[in-house]
Amino acid sequence: MNSKPTILITNDDGITAPGIRALANAMKHFGDIVIVAPDSPQSGMGHAITINKPLRLDKVTLPDGLEGYQCSGTPVDCVKLAVNKILHRKPDLCVSGINHGSNSSINVIYSGTMSAAMEGAIEGIPSIGFSLCNYALDADFEAAALFAQTIVWQVLQHGMPNNTLLNVNIPDLKLDAINGIKICRQAKAKWVEEFDERQDPSKRKYYWLTGKFENFDHGQDTDEWALANGYVSVVPVQFDFTAHHAMAALNSMNWDVPNV
Repeated sequence: MNSKPTILITNDDGITAPGIRALANAMKHFGDIVIVAPDSPQSGMGHAITINKPLRLDKVTLPDGLEGYQCSGTPVDCVKLAVNKILHRKPDLCVSGINHGSNSSINVIYSGTMSAAMEGAIEGIPSIGFSLCNYALDADFEAAALFAQTIVWQVLQHGMPNNTLLNVNIPDLKLDAINGIKICRQAKAKWVEEFDERQDPSKRKYYWLTGKFENFDHGQDTDEWALANGYVSVVPVQFDFTAHHAMAALNSMNWDVPNV
C-alpha cells in the first residue's frame, strides 16, 4: 500500500468498553485510526438512528492514551457522523467491536455492532464486525485482536465484494486452542423468549425479557458449528433483504385486483 489507510473504529458497547480499545490497538498498526463510539452501551439497538433529538459529539481521551469521539446517539449515528462531520469523506475501512458477546446466527439482526458495520457497507466502505463470545468486561481479547488483524490484513490486500460486509465471531478460547478460521453461513437459530412478570413497589406490573437461545441447524457449515468446534466464524452478510428465491412463486400468482 502506497499510503496509510484511514480506519474508522466504532462499537455498541460504548467508548469506554475494553473491546474497542483492544480493536483500536490492533488496528493502529495498519493505518490512521479514528474512533467514534456511543457514550453509553447501545447493545441490541439494531439499525436505529436518532431523528427526534439532537446529537452530541465530544472529543475524549481513553485510559491508554487513545483519542476518539463519544456520540450521544446509536452505533449507526456514530458512523454517519464520522463520515459527514469528522472525516468529511469515506474511510478506507470500517471496523466495529470487539463486541462483548456473540453476534452469530440471528443475533446479527439485533446487533448494534453489526448495524454499525452494515451502515459502513451501505456507504460503500469495506466493513467488518468483530465479536468475542464472552460477555464479561474483563474478557481476554488477546486472541480476538490477533484474528482481527489477520482478517483486516486480508481485506486491505484483497478488498471486499460489493454490497457485502463480514460478521466475525471469535470463540472464548486461548489462542493456542483456536483451530483456525471458517467461512460459514448463518445458522438457523433464534431466541425462544419469555417475559418474567414482576411488580414494582407501587404494585404496578413490569416485565423483564428472559429466554434461551436454540440452534435448529445441525449443518457443519454454519457459524454456530464453527464456534462450538473452536473456529473463528466469518459470515459474509448482505443488506439486500430481498427473498430472491421467492420471486418466481410470487410472480406465478394472480395479482389482478378482485371485483368487490
